[in-house]
Amino acid sequence: MSGRFFLFGLGFSGRVIARALMAAGWRVAGTTRSGEAADLPGIEVFAFDRDHPLPQDALDGVTAVLSSVPPDSDGDPVLDLCGDRLRAVAPAWAGYLSTTGIYGDCGGALVSEDTAPNPTLDRSRRRLAAEQAWQASGLPVHVFRLAGIYGPGRSAIDSVRAGTARRIVKPGQVFSRIHVDDIAQTVLASLASPNPGAAYNVCDDDPAPPQDVIAHACALLGIDAPPEIPWEQAKATLSPMALSFYADNKRVSNRRIKQELAVSLRYPDYRAGLAAILEA
Repeated sequence: MSGRFFLFGLGFSGRVIARALMAAGWRVAGTTRSGEAADLPGIEVFAFDRDHPLPQDALDGVTAVLSSVPPDSDGDPVLDLCGDRLRAVAPAWAGYLSTTGIYGDCGGALVSEDTAPNPTLDRSRRRLAAEQAWQASGLPVHVFRLAGIYGPGRSAIDSVRAGTARRIVKPGQVFSRIHVDDIAQTVLASLASPNPGAAYNVCDDDPAPPQDVIAHACALLGIDAPPEIPWEQAKATLSPMALSFYADNKRVSNRRIKQELAVSLRYPDYRAGLAAILEA
């Protein structure tokens, strides 16, 4: 499959996906809130949010579309403002970037795409509602449920270098992660093997405690790790957003992307991913 690809949301993941698509021969267009993306030469960029609707002809000729735009309190902005136009254009493939947060807190248990969603947080409930709206949109939708995203510029290496890393220890807590390059290759693998209606967990092989990741980043940088901070002590100092990251505890299975899409992860664990970030 090739042609004109439209990517709603050229953010951290969207930019990497866009570059991978261009390298694979796609003509790529997409959106930012400002309508600018100077670091993405060759991509047609439009301003888009609820106050800045797309020009009517922006989606002309689109053969595939992906949204990474988060829902807001009113719903999914892309479907609300562009759903009818997308259905009229009738792309052959559509994708939506969701989150493994829709599974909620599972007490460290393993979840798969067959696990019933039970979101713990309001933002995860909104994601689930948006995911379901995309699945009911009449478009040939593929849902990608992303674990904790990291990559160059947004990793434990970066937080250690910035002096902001903390080793908070909540007993039994683990997080699944995914390197942004592996998100991009999973999207391209789905384009090569479309299966409308499918949902895919996109994560690496090694759910791990966050304090271990910080310690490993410090070891790679050749510096001492910050001291461990017990959860009972740390939680009183965390922002509501930071606290929310510790609300869910689960291990996420990535078997489906391997079996159905033949994805071979470039960074199967945080050690491989952090080493590559440091080398780059």
